[in-house]
Amino acid sequence: MPQEISPSAADLSKGCKGLVLFDFDGTLTKKDSLPDFIQFACGRWRYYWGLLCLSPWLSLYVMKLMPNDKAKEKLLGHFFRGWDVARFNTLAREYSLSRIELLLRPKAQQAIENYQQQGATIVVISASLRNWLEPWCEQKGFELIATEFAADNGVLSGKFDGNNCYGQEKVRRIKQRYALDQFDFVHAYGDSSGDKPMLALADKSYYRVFE
Repeated sequence: MPQEISPSAADLSKGCKGLVLFDFDGTLTKKDSLPDFIQFACGRWRYYWGLLCLSPWLSLYVMKLMPNDKAKEKLLGHFFRGWDVARFNTLAREYSLSRIELLLRPKAQQAIENYQQQGATIVVISASLRNWLEPWCEQKGFELIATEFAADNGVLSGKFDGNNCYGQEKVRRIKQRYALDQFDFVHAYGDSSGDKPMLALADKSYYRVFE
């Protein structure tokens, strides 16, 4: 069972080589960045009108008749298919550097600071798109594994490039990038069923500890 505590700096041994895996939406943040970004980029009216247009497919998702990745791809494709990549990335960067700090949970920020004091490698691993997470992660010195949005000749296709970074896909990408046995400790934080495979990788896992 995941532990129901978050370590302080005193709990971590100085000089240890640590890897800390943080889910983003709902774990580090108070709300999901996906609808927040769509409203930022497209406006609130267009967002809610889009949800109405997509309601047949979203109903299938709610009834568990459509998988998470297909529903998410349908949502993103509706709003951003055909967008110029440069325009999308400009808005994503603006969102990342102006909005993300406002969404963060204070307890999550404190935990991150504790790990940074110990020199741990901090990885944000998220099903959200790399485009609006990367500028903030780079600013903070975090590594990032996230879902990629596909483009064709500089235009967004509305499809994912590869798999949605969710569930077992998080595990696959973590193992692809990191040799876990090279770290003195691996800690993981999540808040949903999609994070549980990642939590199972860690020496210590923390589930919904920042709420």
